[in-house]
Amino acid sequence: MQIIYQDDHFVAVNKPSGLLVHRSDIDRHETQFALQMVRDMIGQRVYPVHRLDKPTSGVLLFALSSENANKMMQLFANGRVEKRYLAIVRGYTPESETINYALKEQLDRVADRKARKGKPAQSAITYYRRLATVELPYAVGPYSTCRYSLLEVTPKTGRKHQIRRHMKHVFHPLVGDTTHGDGKHNQLFRDQFNCHRLLLSAVGLSFKHPITQQQLTLNASLDKSFSRVMMWLKWDKGLC
Repeated sequence: MQIIYQDDHFVAVNKPSGLLVHRSDIDRHETQFALQMVRDMIGQRVYPVHRLDKPTSGVLLFALSSENANKMMQLFANGRVEKRYLAIVRGYTPESETINYALKEQLDRVADRKARKGKPAQSAITYYRRLATVELPYAVGPYSTCRYSLLEVTPKTGRKHQIRRHMKHVFHPLVGDTTHGDGKHNQLFRDQFNCHRLLLSAVGLSFKHPITQQQLTLNASLDKSFSRVMMWLKWDKGLC
């Protein structure tokens, strides 16, 4: 993994798709975790302050002490961290949209077996703007062609799988999403582009450093698999 930022208090890396942040009962067979790898890279203990889904790539921030981890988690909890994602979704979306749709907490059968069930839905807000579109000459379902949009997505809240669930809610699911997506379009990308991943990447994280009070913007480049799809779709990286 590439280290994209490091100081005496925090370290940020560009997490690849398919890598867990930390050990989980859900994926007991996994032997590599971002937390462990970053610890070994810098030679000291690190503390996670937020989460990226296993299939999502991009900026992942760790604290170098439990005290600083608590400070950073408060910034996330209070909505004082701006997160920017790139996503490829099915269909032509509007030019921009704010999705305000409450989400019920999703519990994992193994990891959340002790969590209280039946909680009311929580407020969830996601903003996106469309960067590009493409129509491909491949038949999917009843249609002779298929259409996709490249989005810059900014979630205003941090619910579990929020972007994936919100895009499904507005009928523009993420390509490669095996839980909330469209299986036919996922299969098309596997067959035509050898793409076996979720096309969602956390490309930016902005916040005021809780120790130095400086404004930080951490950026992560797209990994090879995502960049390859962008090239095949003839979308210039300058769009990002």
